[in-house]
Amino acid sequence: MYNIKKNFGFGCMRLPMIDGEVDQRQFSEMVDTFLEAGFNYFDTAHGYLGGKSELALKSCLTSRHPRDSYILTNKLTTFFFEKEEEIRPFFENQLAWCGVEYFDFYLMHAQSAENFAKFKRCHAYETALELKKEGKIRHFGISFHDHADVLEQILTEYPQIEVVQIQFNYLDYDDPAVQSRKCYEVCRKYGKPVIVMEPVKGGNLVNLPDEARAVLDELKGGSPASYAIRYAAGFDGMMMVLSGMSTLDQLEDNISYMREFQPLSQKEMDAVDKVRNIFRSMNLISCTACRYCTDGCPKHISIPDLFACMNTKQLYHDWNADYYYNNVHTKKNGKASDCAKCGKCEDACPQHLQIRNLLEDVAKEFEKTCR
Repeated sequence: MYNIKKNFGFGCMRLPMIDGEVDQRQFSEMVDTFLEAGFNYFDTAHGYLGGKSELALKSCLTSRHPRDSYILTNKLTTFFFEKEEEIRPFFENQLAWCGVEYFDFYLMHAQSAENFAKFKRCHAYETALELKKEGKIRHFGISFHDHADVLEQILTEYPQIEVVQIQFNYLDYDDPAVQSRKCYEVCRKYGKPVIVMEPVKGGNLVNLPDEARAVLDELKGGSPASYAIRYAAGFDGMMMVLSGMSTLDQLEDNISYMREFQPLSQKEMDAVDKVRNIFRSMNLISCTACRYCTDGCPKHISIPDLFACMNTKQLYHDWNADYYYNNVHTKKNGKASDCAKCGKCEDACPQHLQIRNLLEDVAKEFEKTCR
């Protein structure tokens, strides 16, 4: 329907990095391997890697391969415009940064009740639809982070939406904050193909607790990532499942089981249910390390890294977590106790985490002065 090959896409938010820059040699090799294996869908946004994702795609994909050999999706993000007149120039810059004359898909990024209000006020949807008429966008859609009733409102007001990108994985399926299942059901109700983001929940469904990994190891099948991605891809109406891959090994693992995709068997589904229950019993912080929360933090707190330290301490009771907290992640950035309680992080968080309260918990765990 959209000239897409297969149902697995390359998410370009977590590319291979060296000294703060994209490792273009490795990324080029990953791009070539991905295309040669019969896949062709790439997803980016200007905020990914501080704009470096788009530029890396120009260097490693669009300048090296024919335009009809790949599908490229980009997004309009709320941080990069304040009024209607700024949208079109920003879009034209995105075309230049990516080195293309059109985007196959263009999504209104991270739609929520608050963001949708701004997009409406600035006539962003209307501008994007004009760009589609001009041929600079082939397909128009949204990516979404809110409750299902907000999604239904947006799809009702803008039936022109062709695709919807939602967070969907076996841990969030019935999560009351993320509402993956309910959002998926709204997409099905309105007949919108679904693009899945965060199928491995920012790596949380790859780096499993020992007890959970043992459950999947008993299947004597694939990697933890394989079960998570195949779980998401197995639902009706899933057009595409994205994976943010940062090494060639991750890419090769993913394409090994998505080249000839097979949904999970009942035995595998039962194992996934067990893993889900193990996670829920551990009371971990469900951060995906998207890093949207860090951009506006006045205290420059590396929130996802501090949450990762907290989860590691919870899982493994390991002194390394204390070392990383004190000597790596807060060496040049703020500590959890430095939080100014401004709430900007919570406004930006797709997981709707109560970050300010969680940072208090982190401070109590890692900072002796707070004990």
